[in-house]
Amino acid sequence: MSLILNSEYKTFDGKLSFYSHHSISCNGEMRFAIYQPPQVESEKLPILYFLSGLTCTEENFMLKAGAQRYAAKYGLILVAPDTSPRNTGIKGEDDDYDFGTGAGFYVDATEKPWSSHYKMYSYVVKELPELIATNFPVQQDKQSIFGHSMGGHGALICALRNPQQYKSVSAFAPIAAPMQCAWGQKCLGGYLGENKESWREYDATQLVKQFGFHSPILIDQGSDDKYLQQQQLLPDIFEKASKEVNQPLNLRYQEGYDHGYYFVSTFIEEHISHHAKALNQ
Repeated sequence: MSLILNSEYKTFDGKLSFYSHHSISCNGEMRFAIYQPPQVESEKLPILYFLSGLTCTEENFMLKAGAQRYAAKYGLILVAPDTSPRNTGIKGEDDDYDFGTGAGFYVDATEKPWSSHYKMYSYVVKELPELIATNFPVQQDKQSIFGHSMGGHGALICALRNPQQYKSVSAFAPIAAPMQCAWGQKCLGGYLGENKESWREYDATQLVKQFGFHSPILIDQGSDDKYLQQQQLLPDIFEKASKEVNQPLNLRYQEGYDHGYYFVSTFIEEHISHHAKALNQ
């Protein structure tokens, strides 16, 4: 599978590159960003995947989070995919900010017409890691995943469903119980249909009760996050479910922080350190 290099930049003595390629999972073009720290010149490195939130592209995290400094410090390759397929020709895909373009929700759609392109779960868990392993100097057996908002939801479900694949997981303000919030109900209903049993596969609160995870989960949540007040994120419900099954969870409410990248960039080093410990063991 051939990669097209769209742009590349030197940062913190490493290389930030933006690629596009034909995706089999999504039946069209997909894009991702990859940061390779200077250590790649002499060795293969672990990989840390970041999944972004609603309306984001593969660029937002790399531009705003300040993560490259710490990826270079800890010797990790960072990979951030786009948040959905784009320009698929599906009618209405650009109508809403919280469904369709920029809102793939990291599920494999089963409802037409979305099922023809919107297979973000398979893309993130299978296709993208295989692509990265084929084209970059990575330690394929050392992967971790984290994300923000919709991407925090994505990171949690990917890790909980594939614990053998990911050494660690963390999230910033994740949509932690999507079956119980408006964002989740809209996307899960639209992509998966009315049978709510199928929604359980993509709800972190349901999955943690079913599977658990082999190591502590880190979640940071801003106390002044408007989406927390609007009952879109529901970290308390995920916390309750974790306690029921004795899943180690470090849920930290960060006083005065909101939902955006000022919040993410403040705590990014602690998250990368959390993953570096697991990946470098």
